[in-house]
Amino acid sequence: MTKKLLVQIKNEWRNNLWLALELLVVSVVMWFVVDYLYTRAATYLEPRGFDISHCYLIEMGKLTDKSSDYIPNQTDEQEDADILELVDRLRRRPEIEAVSLSQNSYPYNGSNSTDMVRYDTLVSDSWTIRRMVTPDFVRVFRYQGTRGETPEQLAGMLEKGEFLASDNLYRKYGRPLTELVGKRCQLFGDTTQTYRLGAALKDVRYNDFQQARSSYTFLYKLDWYDIGLELCLRVRANQDHDFIRRLKADSEKQFRIGNVYISEVRSFKDIRRNFQQSWSNDLRNYVMGMGFLLLNIFLGLLGTFWFRTQQRRSEIALHKAHGASDMSIFVRLISEGLLLLLLITPIAFIIDYNLASMELNSWRNGTTLEWGRLLLCAAVSFVLIGLMITIGIGIPARKAMKVQPAEALHDE
Repeated sequence: MTKKLLVQIKNEWRNNLWLALELLVVSVVMWFVVDYLYTRAATYLEPRGFDISHCYLIEMGKLTDKSSDYIPNQTDEQEDADILELVDRLRRRPEIEAVSLSQNSYPYNGSNSTDMVRYDTLVSDSWTIRRMVTPDFVRVFRYQGTRGETPEQLAGMLEKGEFLASDNLYRKYGRPLTELVGKRCQLFGDTTQTYRLGAALKDVRYNDFQQARSSYTFLYKLDWYDIGLELCLRVRANQDHDFIRRLKADSEKQFRIGNVYISEVRSFKDIRRNFQQSWSNDLRNYVMGMGFLLLNIFLGLLGTFWFRTQQRRSEIALHKAHGASDMSIFVRLISEGLLLLLLITPIAFIIDYNLASMELNSWRNGTTLEWGRLLLCAAVSFVLIGLMITIGIGIPARKAMKVQPAEALHDE
C-alpha cells in the first residue's frame, strides 16, 4: 500500500509540492512553539529547593516617642531581648511549627545580599546570595541536603557555626559541592578565618522562572538582632484557616514587648504572586500569542486538507464502486496525508537543528541545542500536525463516504 501511495504522490507532484511546502513551514513553526512552551514548563516545574506552604512573613515595628506606650532610653541589648522574647512567644503558640529570623534571606525576596565562597582556587560567582539566618530558618522553609540531611540536621549544623551552601556553587568548575562537605572555606572576604561546610543543599532557586543551575546561595548563622530583620514562621498543616486574623487579634496583648510589636503579617503565597507578577504577565502574554498561532495553524491545515478531501469525492466514489470498504478508503486517505508529512519531516528536522545551532530558539541549561530536547519537541510537533491532518481528512472523508457512488459520480 505504501508503494502505491508513493506512486500516487509522485504522479500528483504539482499539487503535493505546494502541500509539502506548507507542511514544511508549519512543521518548523510548530517545533519553535513547542520548544518555547517546553522550556518554560520544564523550568517552572523544576524543584525549588524550599517549601513555602503554610509559611508567613511578619514585619516588626517599633514604637516612637509619640506613642503613650513608648518606653524611653532602652538600650540595644534590651531591644534584642525583646525581639528574642517575641520569637519565643510565637514559637510557643500551639499552631506554629517553627519561627526564624533572617536578613535578606526569605524566598521571593527582591532585597539580596551577595558574597563569594572560596575554597583553594575555587571561587563562587559574585552574585551568590548570602543568607544570614537563625537555625530554624531551614525548618521553616524545609531545606534539604543532597545526602538526605533533614531540616533538623541542617539546623544543628548552623547552630554549631557551620555554613550550608547549594550544591551547584562551583558548577562552572564541574565540581559538585557535595565533594567538599567537611572542608573549610573562606566567607565574607575574610582571608584570616575559615568556616566548615556542614552540608551541600539541594539547589535553591531564586524564583519560579529562573533555573536552579544559575541560582547560588549559602547560609550562615545570624548573630545579631535588629527590628528590620525578617521574622518568618511555619504553621501546622491544619492551622492556616484565618491564621493572620487570629494572630493580629492577639498581637496587641501577647506580642507587644517593650517597644517592639507586630506591624504586618503576610502569607508567602501572596508574596510569591506579587514578586513574580511581571514574569507571570509576560509568560501569559507569550502563551496567549502562541495559542493564537497554534489555532491559526490548526485552522489552516484543517481547511487545506478538508478542501483537498472534498475535491476527491469522485475518487472516493470510484473506490467504493470497485468494492473498497469505507475503512480501507479512510485508512488510505489518512495514510496519504501522514506519509506526505513523514517525507518532509527529515527536512524540517534539519532546519530545526540549524535554527537551534544559530541560537534562535529558547535557552535552557545554558544552551539552545540539546539533542534530547530537539528530538522530543520535533516528535511532539509531528504528532500534533498528524492529529490536525487526521481531523482535516477524517471528517470530510466520512461525509463523502456516506454519499452513494452513483450520485457522487453523477455530480462530478
